[in-house]
Amino acid sequence: MNHAGKIMVGVQDGVYLLKLEGDVRVTLCISAEGFFEKMFDDAGFRSVLVDLTQAHAIDSTSLGILAKLSIESQRRHGVLPTLVVTSADLERLLQASGFGDVFHIVTEPLEHVDQLGELPPSPTLDETSLRHKVIDAHRALMSLNEANRDTFKDLVAALEAEDAYSQESYAAG
Repeated sequence: MNHAGKIMVGVQDGVYLLKLEGDVRVTLCISAEGFFEKMFDDAGFRSVLVDLTQAHAIDSTSLGILAKLSIESQRRHGVLPTLVVTSADLERLLQASGFGDVFHIVTEPLEHVDQLGELPPSPTLDETSLRHKVIDAHRALMSLNEANRDTFKDLVAALEAEDAYSQESYAAG
């Protein structure tokens, strides 16, 4: 079985669907951020649904990017997105991470996904840009609840320190 990750996307009548499949990692979800911008700028935007039924694994940065999706959807359009998840383990993780507060969570699979196309990969980011994306995603994840803040504060602090060191080294060089 191939567990390589991919993101399938589609839109119909202003309803956007993102289907995350396989092993969903930071590099995939950075591609999705560009898609989110176009989606939110669509005057016909009505709602967004994220299907995780075929996701085998999802990293914390990807969870943070999904948190950002919900935050922006609510801020720009007043819409609470929907997450579809059929794995009890993944649903527990999402609930524990505060996603029940920022998404409608549905535990029954979708029936019609035949009109989706694969989201193209994002251009390769340099290390600094990638680190900024990871920091931003984890900040969004931390904003959902205290447990997330406790879980990811050390990671974010370490990444921010690495970023500051990198900028100092560049300025000195």
